[in-house]
Amino acid sequence: MRSLAVVLGILGIGLALLLYNHDSGQTLGMSNDDFGHFIYLLPIALMLSAGVIGSRVRLGRNLTYLAIWAVIALIFMVAFVYQDEAKQVGRRVLAELMPGHSVVLTGLNGENEVVIRRTQGGHFAVNAQVNEQRVGMLIDTGASQVTLTYEDAKKAGLKPETLKFSMPVTTANGMAQAAPVTIPELSIGPIVRKNVSAAVAQEGRLDTSLLGMNFLSSLSAVRIQPNEMRLMD
Repeated sequence: MRSLAVVLGILGIGLALLLYNHDSGQTLGMSNDDFGHFIYLLPIALMLSAGVIGSRVRLGRNLTYLAIWAVIALIFMVAFVYQDEAKQVGRRVLAELMPGHSVVLTGLNGENEVVIRRTQGGHFAVNAQVNEQRVGMLIDTGASQVTLTYEDAKKAGLKPETLKFSMPVTTANGMAQAAPVTIPELSIGPIVRKNVSAAVAQEGRLDTSLLGMNFLSSLSAVRIQPNEMRLMD
């Protein structure tokens, strides 16, 4: 079992290095493909060497370990080759289980696409970044512009206590007064917009911040399907 532990250790370290250096394309001065082949063959060489050095009885045992290693190595290699697909599947599961969690896809031409799942309440909700602060927002095609709750505006550093609430708006709680404001940066995944015109609702008059049409209209496309919405930059 000690030999098997060594093999697993080599495979684990090799896979970790490959994943860490995936974007750079090189690991320890070799291309990732060459390094993957090296990690795949190294335990074979070690096992065969141990078999030659050891007795014939140990050779049979080592061959058994070698077969086990071959199966494990195949699993590791498949995990590395299909890591991008596995990540997308994992993100889709998270989007289904966690309202507001979006899936980011990259097209063949490098375009960004954010997939948002419909919540159990029938709405599309997303976790946006407002001045690098996470803010949960409902996507509202009926809202002309991005509208923040008083609390979210305060969290994002917009200082709502200094704003002038002079703009009438209609909310789920009825008519309210809102204050015009400019958000320095608003992003959903890789989709980033600077200096976004928005409004801040009076305290206690809006339950959830809204992602309005001024943000949605800045996208190249918005596609709505039965259970998901796709935002394309």
